[in-house]
Amino acid sequence: MNILLADEAATENLGRALAAVCPAQCLIFLSGDLGAGKTTFSRGFLRGLGYAGRVKSPTYTLVEPYEIRSNGEQAVRHVYHFDLYRLADPEELAYMGAEDCFAAEAVSLVEWPQQGEGMLPPADINILLQYQDAGREAQIQAGTDKGQRIMQSLQVSGL
Repeated sequence: MNILLADEAATENLGRALAAVCPAQCLIFLSGDLGAGKTTFSRGFLRGLGYAGRVKSPTYTLVEPYEIRSNGEQAVRHVYHFDLYRLADPEELAYMGAEDCFAAEAVSLVEWPQQGEGMLPPADINILLQYQDAGREAQIQAGTDKGQRIMQSLQVSGL
């Protein structure tokens, strides 16, 4: 699925739309050049789940955890936002306990997944963000059966 994103707001809206159909446990890879919109997408995703705080790129911390309660509900939704740009060796993921994040009932958004190649499980959804004239283009592909179901839900939602 290819989607043209005219501006930053459109990129955030794509994140919101995916959050609306994403199950409680999911792995999403975000690829693209610097400034292509990976963190903007992640901000929209978190906003779509009801998070109102500041969303920053975890470039130096490698991972930023979020616990989100929607509309006063008791249930907490866990999201891990990874930025692997500065990862020197994929094995560092094991030292930081990333495997626990991927095994937990949580959504993991992983920017620069190629930096963790060999240590990351297969993504349910792969998103490549590329510059397209003044905007961006998102190429979205399913990587698992769960990803196929998410893609079908996205299409039903009008994307």
